[in-house]
Amino acid sequence: VQLQASGGGLVRPGGSLRLSCAASGFALDGYAIGWFRQAPGKEREGIACSTIDDLRTIYGDSVKGRFSVSRARINNTVSLQMNSLTTGDTAVYYCAAGGDCFYFDGNSILRETRYQGQGTQVTVSS
Repeated sequence: VQLQASGGGLVRPGGSLRLSCAASGFALDGYAIGWFRQAPGKEREGIACSTIDDLRTIYGDSVKGRFSVSRARINNTVSLQMNSLTTGDTAVYYCAAGGDCFYFDGNSILRETRYQGQGTQVTVSS
């Protein structure tokens, strides 16, 4: 059983990047999928969470309107499209699978985390 985030890299401010969260050994259907990030010296920040039924995605305040989540059930993956990137988006990005999503204090929160993958580094720099 494994969950892996990929697609990170170096991008200029204003650019875009698409991250992928791939599962092996289990189906992402039936799980809420959360994305969070952590920058050096900063607390972990929940940036997006897609509900189990895929009818709603909760976004953190810092990424709302710039990031979007989509599921590709045929590939058992979830993608995070990141647009209008700024240097403040530089962090290691992680995905996780769990029970439910909610919003709290500017963050999207994944409740009852079941699986969490290795992160992928995103660096926004000119």
